[in-house]
Amino acid sequence: MKILIIGHTVEDHIVFHGEEQEVKPGGIFYSASGFHFLKDAEDEISLCTSIQKDNYELFAFVYNEFKHDYFSYVEKIPKIHLNVFEKKERHERYENITDKLTVPFEALNKFDGIFINMITGFDINVEDVQQIRKNYNGPVYIDIHSMARGIDDNYRRDFRKIPEVEKWITSTDVVQANDHELFTLSEKKTEMEIAAELLHLGAKIILVTKGDRGASLYTMKNDEFVSITVSAIEVETKNKVGCGDVFGAAFFSSYIKDKNIEKAFTLANITGGCIASILK
Repeated sequence: MKILIIGHTVEDHIVFHGEEQEVKPGGIFYSASGFHFLKDAEDEISLCTSIQKDNYELFAFVYNEFKHDYFSYVEKIPKIHLNVFEKKERHERYENITDKLTVPFEALNKFDGIFINMITGFDINVEDVQQIRKNYNGPVYIDIHSMARGIDDNYRRDFRKIPEVEKWITSTDVVQANDHELFTLSEKKTEMEIAAELLHLGAKIILVTKGDRGASLYTMKNDEFVSITVSAIEVETKNKVGCGDVFGAAFFSSYIKDKNIEKAFTLANITGGCIASILK
């Protein structure tokens, strides 16, 4: 299995339970970690990201496992200040908005799958995702992540309707969003209506993560609309950052190998829950 991961690397500054935590590696680091620790010996995972030389050591224990063919070097990577709550969506504020990544279009067809995580929302643009679809016939996964958030003059990130959403959806096969982000994809009022609309636009699988309420999957089977919901595994929650990123990595790596949607969904739910219980 050969996978290309695309997304910005960021530095996380997290406040959880009212306590400021130490600076942590963030952004696509979580997805990359998930793919790396789930891969088999023969798998090849490539990462397209930007990194900052003078804080590379924060990410080195995972990034050293990847070839740096698609790494770009920038003066400063984004810093994200996250205030994480138990019962509501987190608040985000940014420092350092960087340029979009350079997608290796000429190399795409050597991969079995393309995994895009819109960590900052500026990781790639709509022209890039359309060009990926034009050049590449394999499965394309997108976690909409911060594409669901605009940015104001103070670098706060609040939810907004995603511009040109149809172009994004028609260029991808698997779409992941959490239960807040999902409503930035459509004017529809219910989760099921939105999922049906996205499938009608051409997406093959919709994944909705819901924290301690589990996750839902929507797809079409024999022209019938299918929904599957699983409960979250019972864990002591010590962390709420990066769980969805690892969920996506687990789903896509399993799906690429076996093409078994239910197996991949079960693995993703368990893996995301385990991450919530062990990361501090």
